[in-house]
Amino acid sequence: MSPIFPYSHGHSLPRQRGFSLLELSVVLIVIGLLLGAVAVGRDLQRSAANQRLSTDFIQGWQLAYEGYFNGVGHPPGDNPTAPTGRVNGNAAPGSELCDTELINYFLAAGIRLPTGRTEGQQNRAVYLDSNGNPQEVRVCFQSTQWAEPGAEVATYEARNRNVMVLQGVTFSLVAALDQQIDGKSDARFGRLRDRSLADSVAPGTAQVWPINDSMAWGSSVSTALDESQVAVTTALFQMMR
Repeated sequence: MSPIFPYSHGHSLPRQRGFSLLELSVVLIVIGLLLGAVAVGRDLQRSAANQRLSTDFIQGWQLAYEGYFNGVGHPPGDNPTAPTGRVNGNAAPGSELCDTELINYFLAAGIRLPTGRTEGQQNRAVYLDSNGNPQEVRVCFQSTQWAEPGAEVATYEARNRNVMVLQGVTFSLVAALDQQIDGKSDARFGRLRDRSLADSVAPGTAQVWPINDSMAWGSSVSTALDESQVAVTTALFQMMR
């Protein structure tokens, strides 16, 4: 009969061998490299998605606006018999032209629109913020006050200009757009501005965007919570006419 404890009676048990510090260090380094690769891949994917959103959607609406102006001779929503040169000139000054009304103006003029979310929502697009949560950008057009250099150095005057309204943009997205449009990130000057600063005529210099990706949606205080939707703002993109 075989013994129940085969290594008893003077036989030693087999020695259990643990991991050395070197082996543990190698494992930790590999884990760190894998996590870093995942983070880099996620950042590259988000940058590529932002680039597509800029090129296919926002630039698509810019081209649609130019096509409308060239074909019709005035901005969308303006009075065709007595043009004012302002977007939505038929409505109250400063009112936005959005959604179905906006889309119908362009389609009636034979203008091809970006795909957007779906049929009837061509002025909306979904993207992911830096935490991987879904966000929606909405395009409208508006005639609004726009600060421009005055007659003297370092002075500014507000003049009426037609703009594309970009609602629901995160800092990552709007900073990338600002770099592409103006070559630098500046919320007050250039063709892309934060709505709260677009008409500022006070003396001063460039200003940073009032949000960043550490802020949670609906907040202006840094929370740095990975699970939160990040804060969004409204940017104005000046049209050429």
